[in-house]
Amino acid sequence: MIRFVILALLSAAPVAAADWPMKPGDTRLSSQELDALAGQTLTFYDDGQSKFSVGGAYSYTYASGESAFGTYSIAEDGSVCIAYRNGFSRCDLYVHSGERLILIDQKGDRYPVRPE
Repeated sequence: MIRFVILALLSAAPVAAADWPMKPGDTRLSSQELDALAGQTLTFYDDGQSKFSVGGAYSYTYASGESAFGTYSIAEDGSVCIAYRNGFSRCDLYVHSGERLILIDQKGDRYPVRPE
């Protein structure tokens, strides 16, 4: 029984993906750029907003105005991992693709960030 509890806890934690589906020309954010996420709000083309607060708090506000809250951390591979309060977790990779900032999720879907 304890093994199942430990396995459940481990599977609930965000895990960074080893192989990100990057395209030619994609470059990962530098450690300085990742550190600079603190205090920033990124807006996507669907009007969703990711807010990275100093101290590791995170919120995602949907275009409808509803929000999901959690915490974020930077994984060793440079991905940004979110642990939501509802128990859901995910890791995403932010890359520069030409002049654009792109979020790549673990499925390989790409979401461009609106320029400021």
